[in-house]
Amino acid sequence: MSIFSRWRDGLSRTSKAAFGQIASILGTSEITDETWDDLEAILIQADLGIETTSSILEELKRLTRTEGLTRSEQLSSALKAELRSRLISPPSLQFDAKPTVILMVGVNGSGKTTTIAKLSARYVGERKLVLLGAADTFRAAAVDQLQVWGDRLKVEVIAGAPESDPGAVAFNAVQSGIARSVDIVMIDTAGRLHTRFNLMEELKKVERVVGKALPGAPHHVWLVLDATTGQNALHQARSFKEAVKVTGVILTKLDSSARGGMAFAIQRELDLPILFAGLGEKPEDLTPFDPDAFVDGILSNTQE
Repeated sequence: MSIFSRWRDGLSRTSKAAFGQIASILGTSEITDETWDDLEAILIQADLGIETTSSILEELKRLTRTEGLTRSEQLSSALKAELRSRLISPPSLQFDAKPTVILMVGVNGSGKTTTIAKLSARYVGERKLVLLGAADTFRAAAVDQLQVWGDRLKVEVIAGAPESDPGAVAFNAVQSGIARSVDIVMIDTAGRLHTRFNLMEELKKVERVVGKALPGAPHHVWLVLDATTGQNALHQARSFKEAVKVTGVILTKLDSSARGGMAFAIQRELDLPILFAGLGEKPEDLTPFDPDAFVDGILSNTQE
């Protein structure tokens, strides 16, 4: 399957439910106040958020004035270019430190543990030695789930007793990674509700402990967000960013969501790169974020 086809299929719900109406709005009619009102409604429905939507419309109106656009179909290519300009191309991920420590954070149900497994499969496939730390000690199922994946992938999992100190598990995982000369240590943390102050404080502690185990760690802090939650994921992201030094976002369940437009809101309001996107259930469906393929995918229903 080509990269474009994978993105187009994975984003079909967002394309059809939210952006699918653009083709009828940006037909052959003249640009009117109604055109702008309809376009605004579609972008908000797609979960771009009010601020991002307003900013996009302001820029399109400016282009309409400066370039003398009069027909609504002329807005289609301008909209595509404007959407693309608002997405940060993800940085090239560096794993220079040995081990490189990645702290995985996010609320319960976001797909965090499954994402860790998919990333492990990716890096094992790249012949990297991976070790996992099961620091989500409050949810026994999370530890069990990670150990099942570890067995499948032949990746060692460092775990503690149920309800043991997650900081201690994280510390032991990093120390074990150093002793075994692995390339990557990924640490799963408890799926904290972003409204729970004490749990966010504990997450800060895990980050500090990891730094004591290996100066400079964690080298990456990746926030896993569920695309089906739309704007609520943005509130989560703000809280996590305030608590720990989040370096990138992984958007899961894009294939199950009609709210893919939240990617634009994330980048506008948080200035965080989206590193990976989940476009399906298979390990290979967690794919590096491609801004061009993403924009083509959400607009594919308008281009047929």
